[in-house]
Amino acid sequence: MKNPWVGIPLTDYENHMKLDSVMQLQAMNEMMKGQFDTYPISSVMIFGIAGGNGLEHIQKDRFERVYGVDINSSYLQAVVQRYPQLDGLLECLCINLIDETDKLPKADMVIANLLIEYIGYECFQKAIRQADPKYVSCIIQINMEDNWVSDSPYLHVFDGLEQVHHQMEEQTLKNAMLEIDYHAIRSLEHMLPNGKKLVQIDFKR
Repeated sequence: MKNPWVGIPLTDYENHMKLDSVMQLQAMNEMMKGQFDTYPISSVMIFGIAGGNGLEHIQKDRFERVYGVDINSSYLQAVVQRYPQLDGLLECLCINLIDETDKLPKADMVIANLLIEYIGYECFQKAIRQADPKYVSCIIQINMEDNWVSDSPYLHVFDGLEQVHHQMEEQTLKNAMLEIDYHAIRSLEHMLPNGKKLVQIDFKR
């Protein structure tokens, strides 16, 4: 089965995410600044980097290596074009986290925002074991209502995601991380305009 993310155009994804009724692109951008700046790290790996939202917050003098991981090679091409100032620091890797985790390099920290929903807890555990970070920072979406994709003109672009989507629970994520020796050390919430919230949970090994 071809992963549905390979067929979703970046412009449709980003235009949906930044709608006033959704506001996820803006919220995540703000939260990512904190993810980059909070811990003493020199390398960071971003799972599901998409178009590189938030990379403008990278302070070049703080990092030796930034990895951007995504299953969609056209997303990664857009990242390279958008952030030429990170040339030499940023390395983009086209990897399917469901069955290619052995290709992941090591990093001090892994950031996974709205990503675990699409690979599941078990695949995420496997990817974290491989990357072997000291810190992990995740943003998950909690739905207070039944629909997990917000209504928008771009809604049908996401129809195929139904087959790979997993409903997220904060405690289940914490339990899954504890199984691989990562303890929750920080939690933040960001309310969205459409009956959803983003929850950031940081872990340390």
